[in-house]
Amino acid sequence: MKRASFLLETARLDRELTQDEISKKTKIPLRYLQAFEKESQNNFPDEPYCSLMLQEYARYLGLNPNDIVSIFRRDYAKKVCDHNQKISFLSFTPQFTYTIIVALLIILFSAYLIFEYIKFNRPPVLKVDWPLYSKIVEIRGNTDSESTVKINENLVVVDQNGNFAKKIEISTSEAKIVVESTSPAGKTTVEEKILK
Repeated sequence: MKRASFLLETARLDRELTQDEISKKTKIPLRYLQAFEKESQNNFPDEPYCSLMLQEYARYLGLNPNDIVSIFRRDYAKKVCDHNQKISFLSFTPQFTYTIIVALLIILFSAYLIFEYIKFNRPPVLKVDWPLYSKIVEIRGNTDSESTVKINENLVVVDQNGNFAKKIEISTSEAKIVVESTSPAGKTTVEEKILK
């Protein structure tokens, strides 16, 4: 089974033509003529130029251009296909784009779940504005809106912004006040102060 390169080179030598002469007459660059005859696939032009140049070269040598292109494709079809598969792997195909989008959605959803898990399991933030000592003091503060607050074991109402306030009457000269905020997960933050 004869190869396209052999047929082209034989026809050229039978007509006693040089590649330079053919290049000037057909306007096909010399490097491509040499690549066709030496089977140097790395130097072949891209399609459709490769087929067109082969047809022109075969026509100039008096060969059937369709036969030469068919033989050439038979000889190099597997190699050309392998080369194209490597290129298409790196390009943005619909499947590749879909895979990237799905992967990003999974990563974002996982990050959201982790963030919510950490937020749910951390102790609540608790800020208390401690008053100066007097007979009646008002304890004010801020915590997470989902938390429950106790001041000296007495439940206090927390508004939707997380603010709370409670007036306490102090009967002794020294009073210990404990403010405790508990999250829905059961994590607790405690602040205490002795008012004198």
